[in-house]
Amino acid sequence: MSKPLSTLLRREQVAFLMRDKRAWGDHLDRVRAFLGEGLQAADPARPVLILGAGSGLEVPWDLAPRDTTGWDADPWSRGWTALRHHRWAPWVFDDLTGGLADLEAAARRAVAEPWSGHRRDRDTAAKRLAGLLPSLHPDPAPLRAWIAARRPGTILVANVLGQFGVVAERLVETAFGGAPWLSDPERVDLLAEALEAWTGRAVRAFLGALPASGSDLWLVHDRAVVFSGEALDLGPWEHDWARHLCSEGPSVDASDALAGVDVLPILARHGLEVTRKERWIWPLAPGQRHLVEALALRRMG
Repeated sequence: MSKPLSTLLRREQVAFLMRDKRAWGDHLDRVRAFLGEGLQAADPARPVLILGAGSGLEVPWDLAPRDTTGWDADPWSRGWTALRHHRWAPWVFDDLTGGLADLEAAARRAVAEPWSGHRRDRDTAAKRLAGLLPSLHPDPAPLRAWIAARRPGTILVANVLGQFGVVAERLVETAFGGAPWLSDPERVDLLAEALEAWTGRAVRAFLGALPASGSDLWLVHDRAVVFSGEALDLGPWEHDWARHLCSEGPSVDASDALAGVDVLPILARHGLEVTRKERWIWPLAPGQRHLVEALALRRMG
């Protein structure tokens, strides 16, 4: 992993931990209870894998079986977990998308001429990167290799899936030295659309790698990010997350954290059935609330 990418991931984790957590009580209780249930239900005779283990803030490591491995590309994640839980767990430091290094290289090629180092103007660089992105296909090969070698009985995906797009955006902004996105809503932002498509491919590739072990899966992830300030609640469960949200306003200003990918149909195609599903609203910051989705799945039969 390149130093700029490692620095970016560490910076994102620090920014997350520095946010005001006074309104997070309900979210932390629910996510810890959900992931804790997955850890307690795990077969202690088979390995357990926690993807997006992070600093251990949302993962109750005291409930994790002995043979549990954490996975997070942030270089400080294992140390933070050890300080929080007094447990020096086995760890994998690698990119779960399998595509951030290629994305970083493409962004740098778009920003500056490789043969001279001359920086292109921002519009030209943005168009070049938008043209390069469709040729990039994220492939989580390290994850697939680990699963094939260790055959875990349980995999927890701890609030990382909805971060693929955020990290990709920050990586592009770092390469450009600022946000290259168009501010005019009347203009089509080709780069934003191309990066959204890249994120969707990354999410699909990641989800496609999980069922190979025959593991039980416990996934918690941001399903949407809501920016509108109106009162917000959840009605009866709707498969469509947008219909599940209830607001006093005429519409909800929200973005899809998974770039249009629907998790359940992808995993159902691999013979997995849902045993638990729930959503809740997480007030992450003033003016920013996340719709969190928690799914538990197991092999049919």
